[in-house]
Amino acid sequence: MTRSVWIKADDTVGDWNDRRARITAALEAGADWVLVDEDDVERVRELGDINIAAFRTDGDVTLVDNAEADDTDEDGDAELAASSAADPDAIIVGKNGEGDATIDLPNDFSGSADLSTLRRNGDLDRGAYVRILDTEYEAFAETAAEEGEYTIVIGEDWTIIPLENLIARIGDETDLVAGVTSAEEAKTAFETLELGSDAVLLDADDPDEIRRTVEVRDEAERESLDLEFAEVLDVEQIGSADRVCVDTGSLLEHDEGMLVGSMSRGLVFVHAETADSPYVASRPFRVNAGAVHAYVRTPDGGTKYLSELQSGDEVQIVDTDGNTREAIVGRVKIEQRPMFRVALETDEGDRIETLLQNAETIKVATATGRTAVTELEAGDELLLYYEDTARHFGEAVEESIIEK
Repeated sequence: MTRSVWIKADDTVGDWNDRRARITAALEAGADWVLVDEDDVERVRELGDINIAAFRTDGDVTLVDNAEADDTDEDGDAELAASSAADPDAIIVGKNGEGDATIDLPNDFSGSADLSTLRRNGDLDRGAYVRILDTEYEAFAETAAEEGEYTIVIGEDWTIIPLENLIARIGDETDLVAGVTSAEEAKTAFETLELGSDAVLLDADDPDEIRRTVEVRDEAERESLDLEFAEVLDVEQIGSADRVCVDTGSLLEHDEGMLVGSMSRGLVFVHAETADSPYVASRPFRVNAGAVHAYVRTPDGGTKYLSELQSGDEVQIVDTDGNTREAIVGRVKIEQRPMFRVALETDEGDRIETLLQNAETIKVATATGRTAVTELEAGDELLLYYEDTARHFGEAVEESIIEK
């Protein structure tokens, strides 16, 4: 599941200066969406590149000039006549209507004005905004979820039970967006019923709270890997090969590195160059990853050849406990260097190999701690990620492939 963070920035949060401050904080933090009133869409476009969801009520639909277009929806109401630059990415209904209890819910939801607006044909994605006041509004949200791409639910005197109910009942037909007021609430929303909401709508002014909520999103999406040790069988000098240094746009911690290897089923943990040595200064953005043919693990759980990496690509960063995050490749350096062939044997009896540069600045994680590859010996235990599966173009496949 891909999680997202929405930031509420409509007229209920203040004047344009207040709203602009939230939107700017959302852009700087890396939020995915802002939720604004339709009149603010063009101003948001001028501030930066972010997905925009805009509130629309039934009476807000602007008629198209007949000279410009002749396209109407199934209810006979014309779609919004605006330039694509001023169009939102999604229309949200429910504000000042039945969704937020400004208008009482009808006895029969099929007669809802909000749902009628939600059902209109058009190129824009649509969604519903529903305050969960009681079980009747839970049911209304479920009905809206059948119609819209997004269903935003706002808890009143929020308890976790309504969100659990909606997560359990609403399927893949909609993205469920839970209203929250803090990063802590966002974390709970992403973890509820072990599935969590697809997104959160944060109603907060504090830029630090917005940033922390984005960090919670990132943490919720990251996988945790089970790393294991394998016994070193042999370390052999084999001559020179084209070696790849991966320089990222992020600073790496002392216990972080990348998973690389000659065989996709067994990737060796190689430390980032975070430590100073008598020979060179530290390069805490760099992993000296091995030869051009080797695989490196990517954030989606796939692999790429080191030779394929280029500026702008994403690679997976992992620490010695198996926690992961992503980093952008800033530069790839390929140079001919003397190499070691390192052969390992897993607990399953599988033989794994990789090529690493013959240099004391390249460090790997062993059972006794951080160790230079030049100090590796047969009998040492080396940290790696092992999965008994084949890969085709970087994707895991159920296929018999021999690598040796």
